[in-house]
Amino acid sequence: MKMVDGNFATPLSARKIKVSEIGFDFDGVIADTAEAFIRLSCEDYGYCDFTRKDITNFELENCVNMPMEIVERIFTQILEDSLGANLQPMAGALRALDRLTAGGQVTIITARSRTEPVIDWLTHHCKADTANRITVVATGDHDDKVRHVKARRITYFVDDRAATCNQLAKAGIVPIVFTQPWNAGKHALYAVDGWEELLDLIDSAR
Repeated sequence: MKMVDGNFATPLSARKIKVSEIGFDFDGVIADTAEAFIRLSCEDYGYCDFTRKDITNFELENCVNMPMEIVERIFTQILEDSLGANLQPMAGALRALDRLTAGGQVTIITARSRTEPVIDWLTHHCKADTANRITVVATGDHDDKVRHVKARRITYFVDDRAATCNQLAKAGIVPIVFTQPWNAGKHALYAVDGWEELLDLIDSAR
């Protein structure tokens, strides 16, 4: 059993999850959006006095001492031009996508408003065969993922936003929280500490 926020969370299942049953968030799970935000904050705006561990709230204005307009400007840059912002993959994510797509089509459901920057990023960072086996869905709203997850008959979903994971759980979808400083203490759900732990749950990830 896995300790989550002071409680023991029950393992998801005795059997492995099929690739067709699971979906993935993009920012904070596949792409290291926090690294890009921290780097651009320092390089472009001179805000260099915080690290990832200081981002303790998904709403950055509640934990980082920066003007809201600069926060929004940096995120707009990352979301609209991920390659130009030099957005990097999370550790182990690209290797994991190679392995997962070998077992079927992988579904990414992102709260971004446009799929193109994500598709461009995947095309740049992934092998051609891997990128061609990934479907990207943009909801345009963090709170509208449940509808899209259900529409694709996905029963498990990996996300770093605790509020989204809690919404999924209430809707009967099994959330897997991708551990980040901003979701610590905000859920009592099953969590993984990275892609190695996540791959252990999935059938084709051998």
